[in-house]
Amino acid sequence: MPSLKDIRDRIRSVGNTAKITGAMQLIAASKMQRAQELVRDGRPYADRMAIVVGHLAQQLTHSDTAPDALFSTNDSSLKLVVLMTPDRGLAGALVSNITRVAGNEMRTAEGDVDAIAVGRKGERFVARIGGSLHASFSVPDRPSIADTYDLSSMIIDRYRRGEVGSVTLVYAQFVNTTVQRPVARQLLPVVPGMVEEIDVAIPMNPSDYIYEPTAPEVISALAPRYVETEVYHAVLEAQASEHSARMVAMQAATDNANELIEELTLDLNKARQESITGELLDIVGGVAAVEQ
Repeated sequence: MPSLKDIRDRIRSVGNTAKITGAMQLIAASKMQRAQELVRDGRPYADRMAIVVGHLAQQLTHSDTAPDALFSTNDSSLKLVVLMTPDRGLAGALVSNITRVAGNEMRTAEGDVDAIAVGRKGERFVARIGGSLHASFSVPDRPSIADTYDLSSMIIDRYRRGEVGSVTLVYAQFVNTTVQRPVARQLLPVVPGMVEEIDVAIPMNPSDYIYEPTAPEVISALAPRYVETEVYHAVLEAQASEHSARMVAMQAATDNANELIEELTLDLNKARQESITGELLDIVGGVAAVEQ
């Protein structure tokens, strides 16, 4: 059985760990509230944008209007996967769940795959599996849409030049504080079926639109805004999921540390009682020997 000093040292070590995880839990909780508010505020706009663009793509397939390059397919067999992961760990199984979905997307691709990593964990994952990493980005804890313009511009330029045939976003969709769902969502090309993927009930009349000034000009202006909006909202979803997962993981770690301290304290009391009992037996045995 460990000595009293060993048990006391372990209790002190676990207590220090509990203080650290408790502090990280509070920090993650404060960041989580802001991130969740941004996601809830931006989700209706992003969903509406996707629905409008999907309906436009559906109508363009039955019209003679020349669509924007983002609405049409090209001959490239290269698939671009934009992988959004946290920069840091200690977020439970969030990172492994995201990378599992990303790995499945890369393995099942018919042609070659390029990856763009948003977050250090995604960058390391692509390097670990030997994938082709085209670029990597990092965003602040409270990003604005301007912080994602470089990423959006790279995606738009590569697709319009015909370098990639499709673009897929892989990120964790925020559901609630305890549930974050890894998703792989096709961003480009814009196809009519993507309207059905939006899991919201937003009424929308798919009747013909009236374009001002002209349909090509409106579509060319709307298509980049769509990409920028979806990329920015995916970043918000990923950050809300990260902070929520880290808060839950640190709370569980703090609870486990406190439980372990209680068990070690019980072991310490047992060891102290055994030591006292042993000393008493030695005294009683010595007194009995003297009396005899």
